[in-house]
Amino acid sequence: MAPSKLQLVFSAPLIALLFLSSALMASATSNGTSARSLAETSSQSVFSLDSYGARGDGSHDDTQALAKAWAAACASPRPAVVLVPGSKRYLLKLLALSGPCKSSVTVTVKGTLVASPNMADWSDKDRRHWVVFRSVDELTVNGGGAVDGNGETWWKNSCKINKAMPCKEAPTALSFHFCTNLKVESLKIVNSQQIHMSVEDCTNVQLTGLSITASGTSPNTDGIHITRSKDVQVTNCKIKTGDDCLSIENGTHNLRVSQVVCGPGHGISIGSLGDDNSRAEVSGIIVDTVQLYGTTNGARIKTYQGGSGYAKDITFQNMIMDSVQNPIIIDQNYCDKAKPCQAQESAVEVSNVVFKNIRGTTVTKDAIKLNCSKSVPCHGITLQNIDLKMEGGKGATESTCQNAKWTKSGTVLPQPCSSKNWGMLISN
Repeated sequence: MAPSKLQLVFSAPLIALLFLSSALMASATSNGTSARSLAETSSQSVFSLDSYGARGDGSHDDTQALAKAWAAACASPRPAVVLVPGSKRYLLKLLALSGPCKSSVTVTVKGTLVASPNMADWSDKDRRHWVVFRSVDELTVNGGGAVDGNGETWWKNSCKINKAMPCKEAPTALSFHFCTNLKVESLKIVNSQQIHMSVEDCTNVQLTGLSITASGTSPNTDGIHITRSKDVQVTNCKIKTGDDCLSIENGTHNLRVSQVVCGPGHGISIGSLGDDNSRAEVSGIIVDTVQLYGTTNGARIKTYQGGSGYAKDITFQNMIMDSVQNPIIIDQNYCDKAKPCQAQESAVEVSNVVFKNIRGTTVTKDAIKLNCSKSVPCHGITLQNIDLKMEGGKGATESTCQNAKWTKSGTVLPQPCSSKNWGMLISN
């Protein structure tokens, strides 16, 4: 018996449908949207603020709309997107967005989140925060939109601007507390009331493609503040503020910073550490490929007297400095108090610090300052291939060291550390 033959017969409508499907897929691919991204989009639930009553006119309070959209997204059993639509301004008061969530959540900011201009919307009990993400795993914040802290009113009422005002905390624009596998990317953060972004008690963090901007005279407006967090990467960011571009504080371990442009501001700072006789532990910090323009400091480590603990295994390398006031500085006698700090014997130990391939110009003669503790001297400090000149060729640069053990190699400085200070200089 002859084997049976299977024949597939396609009707004209079915052929047309197949052709249309192929054409749509080809069109999607040609527009830069892969089949994979289409599948990912279709597998996500989208929760738009506008669907929860948001006005987006910059004057009506949209806090509850975002809170409801977040609650729905966080409860979603499949990956969810909280959408802040474009071309709108959503006015927000203090808001905490908490996990854990059932699946991953992406907050896509296309428009602008703007802080209430009314300082009375914050009580003295919680003046330090504006938008807070807490205890969320697999959180992504992106979208290319903006977060506007509306900080001008706060700056005018800061004791650092108006000496008649009492010194009080002001909100941080974006805070991330106890988050794991966190990504913040392609976002503009402007005019924060105080710190622009704070990463606290987080693990496995990627901060990429951020633009952070505030007036150079705005008080305490750090760009990115990192504390008690580990395995953090900061890449391809531009930061212009009135304080540290990056402030790296107690409990930070395994941090890599690269391709960052900083200025105006106070530079890249580790510390302050050891405040109020506290213990601090910082290690595994690499700051690589950074440009600083007109900052008050370049690569800085600052600790208070009376502290304890360590700051170790730190590298600042491949840095370009333009008109920087203090290009390289370690200060174990730092003090930012209303009253002078008293001399104390204990200190945070600073060791195994490398400054490598750093060049550019300084507006102060002391291009390198190592001001270390008498009781706990800095040690294992390496200066390699340092070439810093006075801005406009106005004289020779200098370096000073107190209570520091350091080596130098390929460093172009006419006047090394004075021999009257306790220091060991080894030229390789």
